[in-house]
This record gives sequence, structure tokens and C-alpha cells, in this order.
Amino acid sequence: MLVEGHDELTLALSSGLIPQMLLTAPELDPAPLDISHTDITTVTRAVFEKISYRDNPDGWLGVFPIPKTSLADLKLSASPLVIVAESVEKPGNLGAILRTADAAHVDALLVCDPRVDLWNPNVVRASRGTVFNVPTVEVDSQSALTWLRLKGMRVLAATPSAETLYTEVDMKQPVAIAVGTEDEGLSDFWMDNADLKVLIPMMGKVNSLNVSIATALITYEVIRQRNAF
Repeated sequence: MLVEGHDELTLALSSGLIPQMLLTAPELDPAPLDISHTDITTVTRAVFEKISYRDNPDGWLGVFPIPKTSLADLKLSASPLVIVAESVEKPGNLGAILRTADAAHVDALLVCDPRVDLWNPNVVRASRGTVFNVPTVEVDSQSALTWLRLKGMRVLAATPSAETLYTEVDMKQPVAIAVGTEDEGLSDFWMDNADLKVLIPMMGKVNSLNVSIATALITYEVIRQRNAF
């Protein structure tokens, strides 16, 4: 797994991941990185820019083993909040959902039937490294639903076809928020198995928000209701 950028590397290291390789380019004037017991390879700016996938690299890049997390590894709070992201296909959207999950301190993110690699460098970048902070599992939808039922969680499906506003739902109890792709929305599987479908009101000419924005709105409504600020 390739991790580029000072901030992203800082979060990866603070999560306990051990780098297999670290590269730096002094010519790019990289900020100091708090790390010990790991050799750092120094390269020229020209070499670094050939390796980098960013337009304006900051001089840090690392290679890490891919973390393995399963549903059995997840530890939930007394009243858990979980995000279910089904078939998200754009790295930027998945990264933004991870940032929301980190900011709201959700218990877990379940990435169901993914169309983009969770550890894609662009997901890592868009998440600003929060992919290393948020307990995240890639899993098929059936296994995710079975686990949510086992944990006694109510599943809310975000969809423009719903009749209930998301702000009208009591979300103080254990809840999972399911979101799908912008083009297709949630699959029939989640629509059929959700305990309730919820709607974000739209007053313009389009019928839905970007999936990461929709996720943030509903997630923070849960936080608001629980007086978690």
C-alpha cells in the first residue's frame, strides 16, 4: 500500500502500522516526521516526482502492508453508530465519507461490495489519512446485514424515494446509515432489508446530494440528537 504525504503518514504511523519503506526528498523541504526505528531512503526531487502520484508532493512517501480488519475485530460503543457505504465507486467520495466517519467518531464503516479499492492512494489522500483511524471493513452486503442484526442495530436507508425526513427519525438508539451510489442509489438488497427509508429534502432540480454530503448530513443528525457535541 502506497501512502503519500506528511499528514497521511503521520496518521498511518500513529495507528500502529509499520512501514516497509519510507522515502523522502530533501529538495522538497519536507516537514519533520516523528518516526524512529525505521530507515528512511533519501532520493532526489526528480526521482521522487516520478514516483509521486500528486501534482505538488510534499516530500514524503511510504509503503505499508495492507491492514486486515474483519467484522469480528470491531468493537462497538453502548449505542453504536455505523455507516454502510454500498458500491461507492469514486475514490474522492469514499475518502470524504471516511473523513466524516472520523470527525463524527462513528464506531465503524462497512464498505460493502466496493467498486474502488479502500487502499487506493487516492482514497487515502481524499480521506486525509483518516482511513487509518476509522475502523473499516470491506465486506459483502449479506454478511454486513447479518452482523448488524446480530448487534441489534436499526438500519436506515438513505434514498430520494423515501417519505420520511431524516430529521424526523429517532436515532438515539444503535443505528446504521446505509448509502449507495449517486447514479444508482442503494441496491434492492438494502432497500428491502432496511428498517426505515429516510429522505434528505431537495428544493432544487436534482433529486439527491453527493453521497459523501448526504452521509455527513445524516451522520451529524445522529450526533445532534445524541447531544454528542
